[in-house]
Amino acid sequence: MKKPAVLLLLHLLLFYSKSPAQQGTRPASWSQDFPPFRIAGNLYYVGTAELSSYLITTPQGHILINTGLAGSDTMIRRHVESLGFRFTDIRILLTNQAHFDHVGAMAAIRKATGARLMVEERDAPLLADGGNSDCTMGSKGPLFEPVKVDRLLHNGDNIEWGGMTVTVLHHPGHTKGACSYLFTVKDQHRSYRVLIANMPTILSEMTFPEMPCYPGIWRDFAHTLDTMPRIRFDIFLAGHVSQCDLEKKYRPGYHPGAFFDREGYLASLKELKEDYLKKTGDAKTAK
Repeated sequence: MKKPAVLLLLHLLLFYSKSPAQQGTRPASWSQDFPPFRIAGNLYYVGTAELSSYLITTPQGHILINTGLAGSDTMIRRHVESLGFRFTDIRILLTNQAHFDHVGAMAAIRKATGARLMVEERDAPLLADGGNSDCTMGSKGPLFEPVKVDRLLHNGDNIEWGGMTVTVLHHPGHTKGACSYLFTVKDQHRSYRVLIANMPTILSEMTFPEMPCYPGIWRDFAHTLDTMPRIRFDIFLAGHVSQCDLEKKYRPGYHPGAFFDREGYLASLKELKEDYLKKTGDAKTAK
């Protein structure tokens, strides 16, 4: 696995192993500012140095994917406005998965903009109860402000807005409703097929072949790890900066080709599958 992916996994394992009261030792990069920039066409980066947020702009209003931690709405607003767009023109909110580090500011942004929140059906309960029903870190009260879901999404659904078509790819495992998004953007030179992937990392609390609160978790991971390598795209992005080496690829100016990285994508999936096979193999041996 690439070094940034290893560091991310260690951060996640350490962080999610703590109770909410202990969760004050978040990696600084999760809230650290990062320059907002144009990725390709009408797609922009507006997140932190580790927690990704993506803005798709359209003449009818904008789509925001992921909001980072609670309080990140202030930074996201500043980033959106510094790029020349109105924060209040955000009309649709999406997320790769309903963990607090991806939806922590969702309620605040929904209130500020009136945008419609769209979430894969199996993650909707987590948004409704602030993550308290989450299998790996729930049952201790809300981890983020609960927020109403306006539309339930399913695998293969298309989100049509402002001339954009964003396709939902259900990739469960990390959460029950984890999703990736596939869409096309254009500039004056060409079109770019973009994948914003939810990489299927396995948290330390996850047990195989089953979890009492997540029946069929092993099947979900197997499905996701089998499906994701077959996706065709030009630009690879992810819910965490380090999962797609965005920080290393970024440089000032407009450089869409810097984010072409199918080789890195497949290498990361290979390492994640090896981790999955080791854990499921260990579970079978222990039985």
